[in-house]
Amino acid sequence: METLTGGTALALAGVALGTLGTLIGQHLATRVENRRHQWERAATERAERKAAIMDFLGSAQRIELVLDSRNLGLSDACGTDEEALHDLWLATKAVELVCANETAEAARDYAGALHARVRGGTASAARPAKRERRAAFMEAARHELSGPGQRSPAASRRYSVIGS
Repeated sequence: METLTGGTALALAGVALGTLGTLIGQHLATRVENRRHQWERAATERAERKAAIMDFLGSAQRIELVLDSRNLGLSDACGTDEEALHDLWLATKAVELVCANETAEAARDYAGALHARVRGGTASAARPAKRERRAAFMEAARHELSGPGQRSPAASRRYSVIGS
């Protein structure tokens, strides 16, 4: 049996250190790639939520326009109300699919208030409920679109006014 010489031991140590360096490098590269993938996925999901919220707000604004036209005594084309309500409820379903439950509930409540106003005419008692539900939806949407651990812009304004 032969004994290890100094040169052989150094070569084996070099191979072991090289292997260890390669494994550490691969581990770090994998961690960086995983973080990048998580960030991209979070950005994509946020973009989907934002698109659903914006579609809902567009549909809600269309209903608001129908209601404003009624209040001003302007006539609408036949079917505009029904089509606008259909678009509103479809946009609500999109919010339900991609947003948190709190945001989805706020969207349903706001859509329900708008629906009741379109169906029931211009009842003055429904007006504050519609405004409250719109405000609740907007706050839920702000929270939905703010990053984890961040305050919504409205909350930041509230706290800065309180602290003044």
